Amino acid sequence: MSDERDRAGSAGADDSDDGSSSAVVTRPTRPSGKRTRRAATGEDVSSAVDLETGTEAAPTKNGSGTAKKTAKKRGEGPEKGERNPIAFVWNYLKQVVAELRKVIWPNRKQMISYTMVVLVFLAFMVALIGGVDLGVGKLVMWVFG
Repeated sequence: MSDERDRAGSAGADDSDDGSSSAVVTRPTRPSGKRTRRAATGEDVSSAVDLETGTEAAPTKNGSGTAKKTAKKRGEGPEKGERNPIAFVWNYLKQVVAELRKVIWPNRKQMISYTMVVLVFLAFMVALIGGVDLGVGKLVMWVFG
């Protein structure tokens, strides 16, 4: 009898002697919080994807599919005093625009309803604090005077 459990190796195989079947173990469809998706049984290691950048991860000596970051040598790249401030500001503005493109902006109906909720809550809090202030003021005048 050939099924997915036979192809997947021992993962999820049923060890009971009564011949009953168990659920097939599959890998999750969503990322598990790890930076790379590890190659499953039977997959090529080169198919690992770096979830942070969305690019394929290059295989390394240990075959994990993730490359270790190496520290820059002291002589490489611009030193602390040689950074270009214009390039820094330009890069920052490009990143701000990229983040603003990811924002899900509310439509007009949502904006009106959110604004009304805020204004009603604000009016309630002003009335509550004003009432407490008036009551405490009257109480202090009654006690002291």
